[in-house]
Amino acid sequence: MSVICFGEALIDFLSDGKQPESFTKFAGGAPANVSVAVAEQGVDSTFCGMLGDDMFGHFINEELQAHKVNTQYVKFTPEAKTALAFVSLDQDGERSFSFYRPPAADLLFRVEHFDPQMFALNKVLHVCSNSLTEKNIYLTTVTAMQHAKANGLVKSFDMNLRENLWPSMNNCLERIWHILSQSDLVKLSSEELMFLNKHAHPDQDPQKTIEAIFKTNVKLLIVTDGPNDIRYFTNNFSGYISPPSVKAVDTTAGGDAFVGGLLADIVRRLSESTFSDLYKNEKEIIDIINFSSKCGAYAVTRYGAFSSLPTKHDIS
Repeated sequence: MSVICFGEALIDFLSDGKQPESFTKFAGGAPANVSVAVAEQGVDSTFCGMLGDDMFGHFINEELQAHKVNTQYVKFTPEAKTALAFVSLDQDGERSFSFYRPPAADLLFRVEHFDPQMFALNKVLHVCSNSLTEKNIYLTTVTAMQHAKANGLVKSFDMNLRENLWPSMNNCLERIWHILSQSDLVKLSSEELMFLNKHAHPDQDPQKTIEAIFKTNVKLLIVTDGPNDIRYFTNNFSGYISPPSVKAVDTTAGGDAFVGGLLADIVRRLSESTFSDLYKNEKEIIDIINFSSKCGAYAVTRYGAFSSLPTKHDIS
């Protein structure tokens, strides 16, 4: 085993962009997408989360298994349905979401559902902010991070903010900063960095927020900006990388493909190195991000989530 992705899995109903509009179901949810992205790279990948004991939950589980993701730690519940998201695309492939969550099954995963062996057998734990939106699932995510730390795992956090899922922005900021402070690796979009900056350091340069991030436990911060330069930061160096130029048709899984490529490439290198060695080596970081950016660029040229994610043979 290598990478655990914990959190939500849901159904993306993707628009065909026509009038009248129709939607096609795809398995999705950021942590689930990342788990598939890792597996497509030939790296062992595990998804851990709660699904509804319904047609959509079983469809997601079957899709994960079809993409060679380990689902032995997936739980099913009859107490809530699997979450749904209706996704419309504009002419540039950019998304707008309508969520049917809460209530949703993924929010019902609790601490007692964790198998301690899962943390002992893996190298990386990856989480996103959608598993922080309600108190109990937030506390479960905190416990996952604590188990990961105790077992020496690299802890990865993709903010992946969906503001309309949060009943309170006060809780949102407090919980995001808490999980961020428990993480070794953090990925933000430029909009998410500005969101944090607006609330933490209004009227100041985003560099102030970046400095605040590095006063926590974070070792490597990556900030993406769609087709624009990717910025990276550590305590010792920073820089930027230009991603490949492509024509986007659907950005649904672009960020998750990037993160999946990032984690897969890190895990491959961990067989001969430590994470401490990696994040202190700028050449290694540049190589890893270049690879990850190719994964993200590949995904946005294809429709859907799981179906758009590149294999290791797709990335030269």
